[in-house]
Amino acid sequence: MKTLQSFTNVDKAKLIHALFIQEIPGFLAHTQALSAYMRDNPDEVRKVWKNQLFGVDFWFQLAEDADRKIKRYGKQLEKSSNVFADQLFEGYGALYLHHCLTTYTAKGKHSDPKFKTAVDLFFNP
Repeated sequence: MKTLQSFTNVDKAKLIHALFIQEIPGFLAHTQALSAYMRDNPDEVRKVWKNQLFGVDFWFQLAEDADRKIKRYGKQLEKSSNVFADQLFEGYGALYLHHCLTTYTAKGKHSDPKFKTAVDLFFNP
């Protein structure tokens, strides 16, 4: 097995999915809600977007891309760790999905307390 430091975002997402498959539908719904909020309230998002690594328009693109993939792959994302990880955590999209995971667990929307621990372990070093 690889060391944790050598895991890619895709590897981490596959493992999270496999260990906590029951959390995935709620997480995907949360991700879509965040994307919808940004789409419906761009001025509010722009007001709070200060000193970030990249521009807000790029963040909007990542959110729309995630939303489009969730709509396209639907139940496949819930059932398959490979589809979940490959579609949502590959490339720059992983930045937005990492944010979604963090806000999902920070708001206590998850049902299994160990899910937050796993997200922190894998995505918040």
